[in-house]
Amino acid sequence: MIKEGYSFSTMWNLRRHTVGRDIITEIKELGFNQVELNYNVTEELLATIVPMIEQNEITISSVHNVFPFIADRDYDTDSVMLGFDDLDKRAKAVDLLKNSVDYAAKFGAKAVVVHPGEVPFDYNIDAVLKKIWTEEGKDSPAYQALWDEMITRRNEIAPIHVQRITEGLEEVCNYIEQKNLGIQIGIETRSRCNQISTLQEANQMITDLNGAPVGIWFDIGHGTMMERMGLYDSSTEIQQLKDKVLGVHIHETVGIVDHWCPYIHSENLNDFDVFLPVIEAAQIKVYELRAPCKKEQIEDSYRIMNQKIQDMRG
Repeated sequence: MIKEGYSFSTMWNLRRHTVGRDIITEIKELGFNQVELNYNVTEELLATIVPMIEQNEITISSVHNVFPFIADRDYDTDSVMLGFDDLDKRAKAVDLLKNSVDYAAKFGAKAVVVHPGEVPFDYNIDAVLKKIWTEEGKDSPAYQALWDEMITRRNEIAPIHVQRITEGLEEVCNYIEQKNLGIQIGIETRSRCNQISTLQEANQMITDLNGAPVGIWFDIGHGTMMERMGLYDSSTEIQQLKDKVLGVHIHETVGIVDHWCPYIHSENLNDFDVFLPVIEAAQIKVYELRAPCKKEQIEDSYRIMNQKIQDMRG
């Protein structure tokens, strides 16, 4: 079945292949003619992907900053990124995002997805909180005590990071407009409770940037995780911000583990429905699944979701 209007992230199969063409070919076999190139795509993999783009064998919907992959932990997927205290590091983060924008424009993509930053901690407090959540529960004294510690620091530190991120995004948006690139920036909702952005932080940045080519990139699984952990009410807030959604990462969360096939891995045919109007409204719709998701599960998930959206349209 051809999945018209939907894109598929290379996150699913990138680590199974050493040749870029094989990654794209396998995704095409699922019925997707659009691809999101994620941040683990290397220049070596691009060597055989670029000819496929140039020959119109595949369309690129979006690329995911930092793109292509660079082996620098300061700028990996979980990074302070555009919010660094260090001005040189912050300037490099801006330059890396501009480079991702250039690639997106070169490939005819519509958007660059950005993990904008985080409130730094000395250790991975999110991982510890998730372990307690799983083993003892959200209402346990241990969870509540550590959560209070996290949220106190987050509330104290986040505003300066949001300000710095906004300034960096403004520079990149000016770059896009000066070069007339036609690329939009998607501010992604994140997967760790100390990371930026929440939906309200993304909304604040978009408001402050006042008409710049930025929108919310609503990662459904991440939002669900953050709701279950207690950071914000993802399913309610996103309805109020639906008109600001540029793109979506489509996947569901089981417990607090994400990137599973909607409706299939949870074995729940109802809870994901709340996000269908948001998916329908989004300009760019990308399946972003983990490697264990099987082809038949992806097909079944799409069939169920697509039928529900058709029924919703009436």
